[in-house]
Amino acid sequence: MSLSAEREAITTEAAAEISGRWSSLAKELLATRRVVIGLAIILGLIAAAWIGPMLSPWGFGERDFTAFRSPPSADHWFGTGNTGRDIFHMTMVGLQKSILIGLCAALFTTVIAALVGAFAGYYLGITDRALMWVTDLFLVLPQFLILAILYPVLRDSGWLIFVLLLGCLMWMVTAKMVRGMTISLKEREYVLAARYMGVSHGRIILRHILPNMSSLLIVDATINVSSAIILETALSYFGFGIQPPDVTLGSLIAEGSRQALAFPWTFWFCTGLLIVLVLAVNLIGDGLRDALDPHSKSRT
Repeated sequence: MSLSAEREAITTEAAAEISGRWSSLAKELLATRRVVIGLAIILGLIAAAWIGPMLSPWGFGERDFTAFRSPPSADHWFGTGNTGRDIFHMTMVGLQKSILIGLCAALFTTVIAALVGAFAGYYLGITDRALMWVTDLFLVLPQFLILAILYPVLRDSGWLIFVLLLGCLMWMVTAKMVRGMTISLKEREYVLAARYMGVSHGRIILRHILPNMSSLLIVDATINVSSAIILETALSYFGFGIQPPDVTLGSLIAEGSRQALAFPWTFWFCTGLLIVLVLAVNLIGDGLRDALDPHSKSRT
């Protein structure tokens, strides 16, 4: 058998193993009630976030000058705010942005953690020491201090820059977990065979090591979605989050909390949606963890 044929056989065997694992995982997840409930809630929230503004009789920037801080009614389903803007429309737009921030920040965090941890665990030596030194440095730096320093520079840069900043503050623990798993996986037979066949180190990491820890990365990414949403909410409450004219659930909660007792509709609708969103993501994360953990009591 030629060298290229042997390489193709190794790749095909690894792909078949991963495909079989995903098929088994899909069946496991569909039999997990928490995952099904969480997915149903998430899909419902996504549908509401994107369809709701189209059904609203009011636009995002429109103001009703005859209804300042008015309670929910047929004209304003969630009431109005201080300037007469429709809270339902703003809440749905904020829900959109919070979902996007959670998904993008979780994806960015997982990619950074996977690459840093995999390269550190595979190469070891000076590469490992340098990458882990950077990881430890980010772990000990106070996040709020970093944000307070960078906030005056980045406040008008848009929400995508804010997502990148969130990702840079959330990847460290996962990177250490990936490093430990990589040290173990690099001694597996299929990795040794690929190395013997002359496959490049980068290709081994991307095609053989990372796909075989995809279950860990998916669970971690799911949990990071809710973590990013909660972190964005906390930062918005202290004035370091998304800035107008953009809105998120966090910025709406920060604004409504000042008048939550006098005008509760300005606070409780967005807060309730945030709780439901985070709960649904955590249900999916718990279900994934149970399906992938061989020691889980709820594993079918």
